[in-house]
Amino acid sequence: MNRIFVTMMALAVTGLCTSQGFAAGVTFKDGDKYVKFGGRIQLQYYMEDVDGGSSTDKLQFRRIRPYIEGSIHKDWKGKFQWDMGKSDIELKDNYFEYSGFEGVKVRLGNANFPFSRELLTSSKYQQLVERTFVGDHNYGTPDRQAGVHLIGEASEGKVTWGASVAKAAHDPDEKKLDFETIISLNKESDWSEGNLIGARIDFHPFGTVKMSQGDFSKDVKATIGAGVFSWSNDNDNLNPLSATHTSKLDLDDATGFEVSAAIRGSGFSVDAQYNVFEASLVDAGVTSGIYLNSESTLTNYAVEGGYMIVDEKLELVAGYQSQDADAYADSWDRTSIGVNYFLKKHDIKLQFSYRMNENKDGKIGNDVDELFVQAQYVF
Repeated sequence: MNRIFVTMMALAVTGLCTSQGFAAGVTFKDGDKYVKFGGRIQLQYYMEDVDGGSSTDKLQFRRIRPYIEGSIHKDWKGKFQWDMGKSDIELKDNYFEYSGFEGVKVRLGNANFPFSRELLTSSKYQQLVERTFVGDHNYGTPDRQAGVHLIGEASEGKVTWGASVAKAAHDPDEKKLDFETIISLNKESDWSEGNLIGARIDFHPFGTVKMSQGDFSKDVKATIGAGVFSWSNDNDNLNPLSATHTSKLDLDDATGFEVSAAIRGSGFSVDAQYNVFEASLVDAGVTSGIYLNSESTLTNYAVEGGYMIVDEKLELVAGYQSQDADAYADSWDRTSIGVNYFLKKHDIKLQFSYRMNENKDGKIGNDVDELFVQAQYVF
């Protein structure tokens, strides 16, 4: 892992030394050739207060995520990005892309999977400091995946779509439905692999609504979308199950469905999304975590929005989200409030979010309050 990191940094330094007048975040072009360097830094303070228990806090770099993108041939580009946040090193975007087809781009490598509008909205463009259930890869939504990805648009951008075929890993945690990339540097030996296929389509009646939250332009825009996926285990790395150990539960297959919508205008922005997942375990008769008799219907929904009380400077935000599973005693609900202060729109901003959890992990009375304070710099 250290050698990979050193190699990446050496490439970045080489680029800096050989580009006179180089400035971070600037694209340098020479005909069809170009190179671009950029990234994001998110410094976050987090505090958790358990009802009837103790409180803990920490200060961390939530994300330190540089990237390099470039092209030496027309219609082709490559990008690699890594994250050093939370004291780990992890690969993110790592792909090459061909854009020579009209209205279609083809990506090969590790890239965003076409499911969940909230996950496809970059962390640097989120209104709340942390994503809600519908965009959290721990609860059904696939993270970046290694495979073939198609991205397209039609009707002058009023229709956008995506489709992917990938090989995805499953983290067999009883409390989660977590699909990780198989190229993860932090991949555990108990992760199983399987085939993942999915697609989405979005309709934008007043013009394309970018994957970004908040409203700076004040133009009225709206979008509605839907996504589906299916994953099946290839059965080549299953964990032994015993009567005394059921926390590592291998998934046999899973399907997911999403419907999402967003509206922007006059300083207001609202995003809403509903996800439902059907999951089955390899072993029969298991009740643990989110699973009841080896089956789970996991549902998530979220509504979040904001209003610019000072144009392009100060935004009040709020959100509500809920999750339920077959084995939950009650739904896990979260209410969030917050404020965002923009120095340079999303490039430089300060965020405050306060999140109130009721019945965490589906356990009645398991209430937890969370505070997030984050400073972001994008270059």
